[in-house]
Amino acid sequence: MSFATADLCDAHEDQLTLGTLRVLEPVFHLFSRTECFSGAAVTLQVFEDNGLVRSTLEESGAGRVLVVDGGGSLRYALVGGNLAEIAEQNGWAGIVINGCVRDALELNEANVGVAALTTCPRRCRKLGVGQRDVPVQLPGALVRPGEWIYADIDGVLVAAAPLD
Repeated sequence: MSFATADLCDAHEDQLTLGTLRVLEPVFHLFSRTECFSGAAVTLQVFEDNGLVRSTLEESGAGRVLVVDGGGSLRYALVGGNLAEIAEQNGWAGIVINGCVRDALELNEANVGVAALTTCPRRCRKLGVGQRDVPVQLPGALVRPGEWIYADIDGVLVAAAPLD
């Protein structure tokens, strides 16, 4: 699969105007070999705890994208090389994290898309606290479970339905 978020925005200006296609703020960076990824969103809301992130990635991804609202915390990493490997093995298309990642060199070798705010070497707690399949507010847009995520080096889009 290959697409460019810029081209999707150009082709769907009417949806941008209606708000059924939204652009996340340009604060997300790609940390993976995968140059673009898309899929239906599975949402999590967590804070400095990646237990729920891990248990979700251990499930079959079926080409979906895990969208994690980590509250924008820059104090702990929610995903690293091990979780990216688990995501890849279980068929996830990608992960979008409103928070940090670690093991950037390992993530750069991953065949699963990873977009996050930045890196932090500190691992987080693993209590399993959080919520799944709830609307999450990321910088620039609300993301609802089942909406479509499109991400590449230019940015992250949220669409109410798959884009042609």
